[in-house]
Amino acid sequence: MPYYVFRITQPTQLIKNLDLKQTCETYKEAREAARNLRAQQEPGDKATYKLIMAASQLEAEERLLEHREKPILMEWEK
Repeated sequence: MPYYVFRITQPTQLIKNLDLKQTCETYKEAREAARNLRAQQEPGDKATYKLIMAASQLEAEERLLEHREKPILMEWEK
């Protein structure tokens, strides 16, 4: 399965904008692409770069857009 590198901007808490930057065949290649994009980022830019492995670009976008609940911290984890 290929790896997808996305630029994610979040103008509001409910909206996420995904911009596909690169598709890679290996994890190492995708990791380097994400690191290079983060290094070239402007200091005031609040975008994040993430890589994800998925069967298709649509599946990758769906995974990145799904809302995840925060894990519940137990007393001893605080």
